[in-house]
Amino acid sequence: MVQGQAARMSDEVDAVLPEDLLRAQGYRLLARFLSAPPSADELTAAGALVGDESEFGAAITALSRISARSNAAAAAEEYQTLFIGLTRGELVPYGSFYLTGFLHEKPLAKLRQDMERLGVAREEGVPDPEDHIASLCEMMAGFIDGTFGEPLPLAEQKRFFTTHIGSWAPVFFRDLEAAKASIVYAAVGSVGRTFLDIEEGAFAMV
Repeated sequence: MVQGQAARMSDEVDAVLPEDLLRAQGYRLLARFLSAPPSADELTAAGALVGDESEFGAAITALSRISARSNAAAAAEEYQTLFIGLTRGELVPYGSFYLTGFLHEKPLAKLRQDMERLGVAREEGVPDPEDHIASLCEMMAGFIDGTFGEPLPLAEQKRFFTTHIGSWAPVFFRDLEAAKASIVYAAVGSVGRTFLDIEEGAFAMV
């Protein structure tokens, strides 16, 4: 949904710490489920995930189990009901909406300013505003592992996270957990909520 203005050299990936690569993978997992319904292969891959005994690990395990039992058609119907609907889905996954009650408001303008400053642009043909939760997760992943250029320093990551994700996405993920149509996506909501809790705690020490 977004792209960098500068390609990242493949050998630079090795310079990123393993724990940061895991962080980027967490954001990309969320982005994949939230940008479009998962395919059968993606559900199978999610069904192979293994969590640990932490709260986040338990959320990963729950997503794995529900993905293994689901199918692409059911997940697509769930996605349609949650995020699209006939006129609007049960949830509106945009930062501007959560922060102001309306789309295309000041939070989106601020995001676009930061994207320009950081060398990131919306891909051509993508109709969604850039403050869609999936786009923001993609951006964070790229800022962590250097997909858009050099990895951002932690202070810059924290600034972007606090302004554009931490300010509203935790509420969105709690809403996703509790949404009437959520089955697979209730588990996605749990993964997102617990993952952002970890990120917020880590950034508090920066």
